[in-house]
Amino acid sequence: MEEYQNGDNELLMKERKRWGFFGIPWTFTKFSLWKKKLVIEKGLFKSTEQEVLLYRIVDITYSRNLFQKLFKMGTIVIHARDKTTPVVVIKNIKHSRAFKDKLSEMIEKDRLRMKMRQTEFVDAGEPDVHDYTDDF
Repeated sequence: MEEYQNGDNELLMKERKRWGFFGIPWTFTKFSLWKKKLVIEKGLFKSTEQEVLLYRIVDITYSRNLFQKLFKMGTIVIHARDKTTPVVVIKNIKHSRAFKDKLSEMIEKDRLRMKMRQTEFVDAGEPDVHDYTDDF
């Protein structure tokens, strides 16, 4: 776990997406949890960086299938009120439970810092059902 300081923002955790079999980090996707944001970096030849402010995250789902359990990995699905990145899938990372717990803690701290209150929305439409863990 690396720590960096960037003004009043600091890097808390950094994880890398791993190849599904044996948990080998042969991918070019990195997830960085900062004090106020989650940053997703992708790509080798063309790099893209997405950023989700923590106070905009609405829901977190944590799951592990059999292969992920065997290789000590997990998947975190994040739903946010963000136009460009409404759903973020953090798939096949080591220390997934610790990453999720730290993410939840930092979301609450950031909401308190921003003096924001999360409200629940009731949708009468069909439920949005996705399975993000079945690509093995």
